[in-house]
Amino acid sequence: MRKRTLIWAVLQLSAGIAYGQNYFWDFEEVPAGSIPEGWRVEATRRKGPLPTWKVIMDSTAPSGVKVLAMAKPNHRSTGTFNLCWTDSVQMEDGTLSVKFRAVKGKIDMGGGIMWRVKDRNNYYVARYNPLENNFRIYYVKGGRRVMIAGTKVSLRPDRWHTMKIVQDGDRFEGYLDGRKLLTGRDGHIRGAGGVGLWTKADAITRFDDFSVHVKGKER
Repeated sequence: MRKRTLIWAVLQLSAGIAYGQNYFWDFEEVPAGSIPEGWRVEATRRKGPLPTWKVIMDSTAPSGVKVLAMAKPNHRSTGTFNLCWTDSVQMEDGTLSVKFRAVKGKIDMGGGIMWRVKDRNNYYVARYNPLENNFRIYYVKGGRRVMIAGTKVSLRPDRWHTMKIVQDGDRFEGYLDGRKLLTGRDGHIRGAGGVGLWTKADAITRFDDFSVHVKGKER
């Protein structure tokens, strides 16, 4: 992880100045076969072994030569969510983005971003599924996933795409390849939490250039 603490915007407000923090993983400094330091592999609605997440070499990587991959599900569950996330970054409001490429999956494909992660059973997730040609945002609470926004969209699964999420209070926006496709409000997962990446069932997906901007509090 490359961490940069900086002034995100200098705003001459009566409350003071707004600051923020940026975090970025391109996975180039992570040894192949492992995951980034401070990250963990878990599962929601786990049935069977944990999935295998690891950094691998990929000549198609958007930057560098390494990516983080959900490489093997190791289970046959159709309802298990495969998680790789960290609580070393705590984000309540801000912006997250990642480049992803769906590689394989018969039950499910694709995947996406987790944020405000409290634990393996409580978080927000945005995911794109090329088998269903849809982009959706859910909250997961007590291990139960509930959709709060969704739209139909078709992307080529054999190419890299960019997903971005903007969270501000209870408002959210979801983008694919620079297009704002989802907006809405939800208050089920409140306060700061960890960040990470997600797939479902047998979805084998690769991720690169995971960026998190944590919006600072005005003071």
